[in-house]
Amino acid sequence: MTHHHVPLPAVEFEDADRVDFVEHPPPSLTPEEGRAVDRLWARTTARNPETFDGPLVASLGIDRPAPGHTSVRWARTTYRHRELRRIRPAAEVPGSVFVTVLLPTEDGLAVGRGSRTTAAPGRWTLPGGAAEPPPDGQPLDLSVLRAHAARELAEELGVRTPESALRLRALTRGTRFGSLGFHFLAPPVPAALVRRHHARLAAAESAYGAGPELDAIAFVAAPDLPDPLLDRCADYLPRLLDHHFTRGDRADGRR
Repeated sequence: MTHHHVPLPAVEFEDADRVDFVEHPPPSLTPEEGRAVDRLWARTTARNPETFDGPLVASLGIDRPAPGHTSVRWARTTYRHRELRRIRPAAEVPGSVFVTVLLPTEDGLAVGRGSRTTAAPGRWTLPGGAAEPPPDGQPLDLSVLRAHAARELAEELGVRTPESALRLRALTRGTRFGSLGFHFLAPPVPAALVRRHHARLAAAESAYGAGPELDAIAFVAAPDLPDPLLDRCADYLPRLLDHHFTRGDRADGRR
C-alpha cells in the first residue's frame, strides 16, 4: 500500500557542494521575553525532570552566495530558548541545527521511536539529535557535525561507525522555524547487528534506570512509511526517505 496521497511535510532540500558556517551573536531577548522563557522552561522541566538546558546550535538562516554554495548563519544558545516558539511568530524564532544518520541494512534504513524521556516521546526518527556547538573560539563545520552524528548513532543504536565513513546525503530546511537538518549516510551493516546492539544498549541503560533514547526500532525499505510510523514521525522523515530512495539508495553517498 502506498501513501503518496498523504501531504508531505513542509521541508525543503538544499543541494550544496560547499557548506560554510558563519557565527553570529545569539538573538537578544526583551526582559519580558526572558521572564516568559524562564517560566515556560520551568514548566517543561517539571513535566520531564530529565530535560536539561544544554548547549545548542541555533540556525539564524542560510545564504546562497553561488550555485552549490550554502552559507549557514548560526549562534550559540541553549535548549530553553526553544520556548521562544511559544512566544514569538514562527518567522522570528531561530531554528535548530540537527544531525541524523541514514543507516542502511538489507531490511532497509534503521529508524527509532523516541522514549518517554525524550523531547518527542513516541515520534519516529532517524538516529540523531540537536547539534552542540564547538568549544568557544573554535569554528563549526561539517567535521564537527559529522562527529556528532557518529556519537548519536552509537548512543542511540549502539552502532559504532568511524566519523570519516559518514557522507553528507542531504540538507533539509524546515519552512516553519528554518531548522536545518544535516543528514549523513553511513556504510551498510547487517540488520541483525543493529537489533543486537540496540537490545544490548537498551538493557544496559535500563539497568541504570535511565532507559534507552529509542525504545523501539524498525526498518524502512521504501519511500512510503507504513501507517504506524507515518502517523507520528519527524516532519523531515517522509521527504527525506522519498529523496533518498527516489534518487538512489547507494551507500557511496553520491547524489
